[in-house]
Amino acid sequence: MSNCDKLLIYGVTDRILYDRTLYPTIYQFGLDDGVRFIIIATFLCDRGWNWVGLIIASKGCDEVRVKQLLDDYKICIEYIINLGDKEKAKREISKIDNSTAEVVVICGSYSVGYVNIIRESKVLIDNKTLILDESWVDISYVEESDMNTFINCSLVFMMPIPPIEKVQEYIYNVNPSTRPNDRLLEEILFQAFKCLTKDKVRNHIYQWIYKCHGVNCTETHSIPQSLHKIRDISLYYTYVTVYLVAQAIHMMMETGNESSTHQIQQRLNKYMKYVNYTDPGGEEITFTDEGQVPFHCYLANWILHKTKNSREFFLISKQKATFYASSEGKLQMTFTDSITWKKGQEPQSRCNDRCSPGYRKRSNGGYHVCCYDCVPCSEGEVSNITDSEICHKCPEEEWPDEKKVKCVPKLYDFLSYEDILVHVFSALTLFLSAVTLFISGLFIYYWDTPIVKANNRTVSFILLVSIFLSFLCIFFFLGCPVHITCLLRQTSFGILFSIGVSSVLAKTITVCIAFKATKPGSSLLKFVQVSNYVVFICSSVQVLICAIWLLASPPYVEFDHHTYPGKIIIQCNEGSDIWFYSMLGYMGLLASVSFVLAFIVRKLPDSFNEAKYITFSMLLFCSVWIAMIPVYLSTRGKYMVVVEIFAILTSCAGVLGCIFFPKMYIILLKSDLNSKNIIMQKIKL
Repeated sequence: MSNCDKLLIYGVTDRILYDRTLYPTIYQFGLDDGVRFIIIATFLCDRGWNWVGLIIASKGCDEVRVKQLLDDYKICIEYIINLGDKEKAKREISKIDNSTAEVVVICGSYSVGYVNIIRESKVLIDNKTLILDESWVDISYVEESDMNTFINCSLVFMMPIPPIEKVQEYIYNVNPSTRPNDRLLEEILFQAFKCLTKDKVRNHIYQWIYKCHGVNCTETHSIPQSLHKIRDISLYYTYVTVYLVAQAIHMMMETGNESSTHQIQQRLNKYMKYVNYTDPGGEEITFTDEGQVPFHCYLANWILHKTKNSREFFLISKQKATFYASSEGKLQMTFTDSITWKKGQEPQSRCNDRCSPGYRKRSNGGYHVCCYDCVPCSEGEVSNITDSEICHKCPEEEWPDEKKVKCVPKLYDFLSYEDILVHVFSALTLFLSAVTLFISGLFIYYWDTPIVKANNRTVSFILLVSIFLSFLCIFFFLGCPVHITCLLRQTSFGILFSIGVSSVLAKTITVCIAFKATKPGSSLLKFVQVSNYVVFICSSVQVLICAIWLLASPPYVEFDHHTYPGKIIIQCNEGSDIWFYSMLGYMGLLASVSFVLAFIVRKLPDSFNEAKYITFSMLLFCSVWIAMIPVYLSTRGKYMVVVEIFAILTSCAGVLGCIFFPKMYIILLKSDLNSKNIIMQKIKL
């Protein structure tokens, strides 16, 4: 074979022929298996099918290459049946019946022998959607049962081959009378009409192959009408090849230069780059730099149409794409119609169901990557596409919705005025503040009465004021924290509580001195007035602690994104834990000292049991705050604030009730006891 004979080829799929350095004079027509399976794989991905069966129908199919192409597109092959080994194929055909893949790809050309093997699987006949090679539907004279079995509702990717002028007219006039010795015609007529030939041996072979009985036909029987529409690719490309070569030779001869045979071949190769042909369908055929022809590819849905006298396939164009035979690019598809499926329902050829948005794929440890488990996205992550391989983390300011499909803004968490607890605390605070004001008013009104004088009325009034302001400082803890409230809430609470506890300590010291210095001229009497300065001194220490705290590391507004999923906690960061706990520790020290002193003098002959009342109040105060600390440390967000508010209200109300309610009882209900004589009698006792 000369080099010129090798100039144009069709149907050869070896990729090495694309190398223009090794084969500069080779020009290829048609669609090789690599490109065909890229198109098939793209279509499978577009339909969402990733789980197929593969039937190798001829040795011309490169099994390794096909498997690699499908694997590149993440399409898994459940089983492979090679029909080349007929005995093994018959044993393995049962795999189809037990398979879950609803789509079967057949790689290779049509053969009656292959059809007889495939016929063994009823599941394949009735339920599986086939993707066929063009040759399987070009054999339109296959017996009807085979058409129903394999071709009906199948899918084929094919190139649009327009009819060549006068070819159909020629085929129509072919019959036994015009071609009495044409053996190919005899075989065609046997398959189409079961017409017996003149050769009895051939008749026997045909009847055995096609499993039917022949009949005698007239010599006027011609090729059936269905064959008038044969898409004969080989015929089409043979015609186009001759046309293009003739055009190149014509262009070369127009130059008029005489050359040797080798030079003619080289010049012909040069002119082949410039030839073109426009087919009856309007498609222009010309060669690329790689020596290949760009083409349009159609997806055909083959439907068997039956009439009384004939049957034929309708080619229904579903998708159209432009694709270069040498390209590995993406296939662009345009849907034009719906596809007719077996049993009227599109198959779902997947190893398992798709993972819905909000889930991601996770390997189940199996051999096939197409078989996986669907697991919900982790906390704080979302996936908004089907079959997502990963979940994406939401930005810091956002959080997944309930379905984990999209990120939504996080909720802000703080002790809002819309919260029912705020209404409860506000009402309780106002009530206790009003009670404190009422008691303060009574103290002022009965300022000169014995019971008020006997209880160090100045210190008592300071205590009432500190309790009243402590109640009101609750409002610094309510609502959304801002810079000023963060600065004031802990420091105001700490200073006011220290003033209150210092007042209680001063009252305790006053009781101790008063009853230890009962003898006239006792040296302790001069310390009775000094105890009043305890309030100022002890409170000043707390003021100093808070001042250093505010200067060194003041509290500030903090946005906590991590404690509670889906929430941003707006809270006050104390700035310095050391100074915060120093403030609490100092307040606890004052309360402890006051409690110890009050406990020591609790049995002294106090006419109104002031020492016992102080003891109970400090016991309650210390108990509340000791219990509060672990609860406070174990909570976050608004509940931490709730715990502190509860402790403030409880401890202040406890001091108010234990120290002042007994006095209010005497002032309001037992006024006869509010006299100097009664007090002196109690002391003498």
